[in-house]
Amino acid sequence: MQETRQNRIARLLQKELSLIFQSQTRMMRGVMVSVTRCRISPDLSICTAYLSVFPSEKGEEIINNVNANVKTIRYDLGTKVRNQLRIIPELRFFIDDSLDYIDHIDELLKK
Repeated sequence: MQETRQNRIARLLQKELSLIFQSQTRMMRGVMVSVTRCRISPDLSICTAYLSVFPSEKGEEIINNVNANVKTIRYDLGTKVRNQLRIIPELRFFIDDSLDYIDHIDELLKK
């Protein structure tokens, strides 16, 4: 179970990462990336972020792009939260496929 400090920092990182992705995906027409969940390690050194990509067919391509540019994303994040955090955590990104799973369950229930 995460502590209160970890939850506050995870919410801060989720908000700032979502703003970064929102500004970056404006240039790409027809793609929407949202940060659904952030988890931070107890020592606050690693942040695991789960991304939801619409349309889901481009999810693999987007996550590869994000992982290739993780250093610039971390730098942008650092410039935004430098007054709140002393150490900017290492970022790890994964696809959140819970919406696809819900759609799959709905299709099965309709049959």
